[in-house]
Amino acid sequence: MTPAARATALRQQIAQHDYRYYVLDDPTVADAEYDALVAELVAIERAHPDLVTPDSPTQRVGGQPVTGFATVEHLLPMLSLDNSYDEAALVEFDDRVRRGAGTADVAYVAELKIDGLSIALTYEYGRLVRGATRGDGTLGEDVTANVRAIRAVPLVLTGDRRPLVEVRGEVYLPKPAFEAINREREAAGEPLFANPRNAAAGTIRTLDRATVAGRGLRAYFYQVVVPPGLPGVAPTHADLLPTLATWGLPVERHWRRCGSIDDVMAFCREWAEARRTLPFETDGVVIKVDDLAVRETLGATAKFPRWATAFKFPAEQATTRLLRIEVNVGRTGAVTPFAVLEPVRLGGTTVQMATLHNDQEIQRRDIRPGDRVLVEKGGDIIPKIVKPILADRPADLPAWVMPAACPSCGSALVRPEEEVVWRCENASCPARLRRSLEHFASRRAMNIEGLGESLVDQLVTTGLVGDYADVYALDAARVAALDRMGPKSAANLIAEIDRSRAADLWRLLHALGIRHVGEGSARALARGFGSLAPLRAASGEAIETVPDIGPIVARSVRSFFDEPRNGRVVDRLVAAGVNTEAREAGAAAAAQPLAGLTFVITGTLDTMSREEAAAAIERLGGKVSTSVSRKTSRLVVGREAGSKLEKARTLGVAELDEAAFRALIMQE
Repeated sequence: MTPAARATALRQQIAQHDYRYYVLDDPTVADAEYDALVAELVAIERAHPDLVTPDSPTQRVGGQPVTGFATVEHLLPMLSLDNSYDEAALVEFDDRVRRGAGTADVAYVAELKIDGLSIALTYEYGRLVRGATRGDGTLGEDVTANVRAIRAVPLVLTGDRRPLVEVRGEVYLPKPAFEAINREREAAGEPLFANPRNAAAGTIRTLDRATVAGRGLRAYFYQVVVPPGLPGVAPTHADLLPTLATWGLPVERHWRRCGSIDDVMAFCREWAEARRTLPFETDGVVIKVDDLAVRETLGATAKFPRWATAFKFPAEQATTRLLRIEVNVGRTGAVTPFAVLEPVRLGGTTVQMATLHNDQEIQRRDIRPGDRVLVEKGGDIIPKIVKPILADRPADLPAWVMPAACPSCGSALVRPEEEVVWRCENASCPARLRRSLEHFASRRAMNIEGLGESLVDQLVTTGLVGDYADVYALDAARVAALDRMGPKSAANLIAEIDRSRAADLWRLLHALGIRHVGEGSARALARGFGSLAPLRAASGEAIETVPDIGPIVARSVRSFFDEPRNGRVVDRLVAAGVNTEAREAGAAAAAQPLAGLTFVITGTLDTMSREEAAAAIERLGGKVSTSVSRKTSRLVVGREAGSKLEKARTLGVAELDEAAFRALIMQE
């Protein structure tokens, strides 16, 4: 293909992807793949300047206004950012900046790149008069009515009464709000949003203001534009951000002034993994020259400012081929499908598998082996398939059908009434036994170091272990004869098994694999009964009286101990000397002064994340709920508190501001 033909093809592809991204909010390629197409077109046009056309995507910011909104012109063009994908590109950026500024030393401000929708707010004498999307960078959509529905956006600025000022930032969806929206869309049979960015874009550009108000959009702001000829707000970006906060505008708090590009790279490395702890999605770091006068000297190209760049983290989404769908048998007999993918780089690792949940989910989303699919990693260890790319599907591609028999033992699979999960009910199924033993020995259960997947497989295959109790009958000589073991490794394993006999009762209850009993329920049962014997003898009603134990868990516990085979295994564990007493019960109670109290957190906390606040409450014995009710004991109120505060006041729930909350958890 000639350079001219390839350039034409690339422009057509990019234009189609732009349309799907900016107008339909339904992209069919991941960001990294789109960037690769643009980079290829840029390279061709640089090598052949005569091929550049006025309508090339390299000659404009990108995007176009959608129908349904009035079109408005920005005070100054909203340029996009050039991207850097490695530290070498950051060094090159720094070299260009220092040459352009004519100085050896340049300071930068590094900010987390919010994965949302760019927005420009116009304030006249401190009052919000307009909100507009970026659109094509010069013209955007007037979404003022929808912006006014976002609680994070102040209708009146605090302290600033300039005749005209434009504030720019990012509208985004917090992760919990995004997940809630997709759950609602799934229940309604609607297509899921691919990521929080597309959900935010689809929300802010909907014509239904009630939808905007109910979806929990948030915003962060980072730039001020004043009319040409008027003085700026601050001399540096590091001065500007605190000023925005004093105006009542939310500013993402993790920004940092960096004295050199080395400091910038350290910031990027720090957040490459730490970003997963944030309550919002971020796909990189924005690096900006701190001194605004230097920015004026550097200027901008037609598309990018020369004083800023975006460092992109490894892709969290990618498209690849779904090779086949297989099923996995879990320790409770649950048979769950998973996707085997054509290997693809995602989030810095090579991904070959993705979760698929259950066969009904596969059918509902019409995912078929052979499809090209959009895969997302995000904060999950195991990636998930977001959706199939239907435009690329062959016409004769058959649908996938759940197997009728267990792939491990051949038993017929059954699906209990009112459940979506198929199960193998053969208690002797080798796959079930392997998964159960891996769980039994895991760190959050009996914590038997060295008893991992490979060794468990050998123990089950050779018949040395047929249930949990057999683990305590192992001896070093038989273990040493297994593949890759030897006398020393065998002796270490037996020592670990012996040590585990003293584990606290909650660990044993968790290790037994009782359905619906996780670590939290196991701890609650251990605290409630203090010993295994009374728990085994308790009725379902008595078990349900334990705090934090509901009817489903109570019935499951009672059913487990009523099964004779389970009872025999437990008896053998007791005979093997496994501890059955709750040794931590008294200490735990003394160290849990918030026990019995239920907290709800609303708004933004300045000194900690909501996840950190929730962890502090749970560490001290309290419970954290996401909704306010008459059972709520305290409402922790941060900045920009929403409807939860109003409901709490209606119900008379006690309120704690951030200072009072910190005093409470520090005092306790």
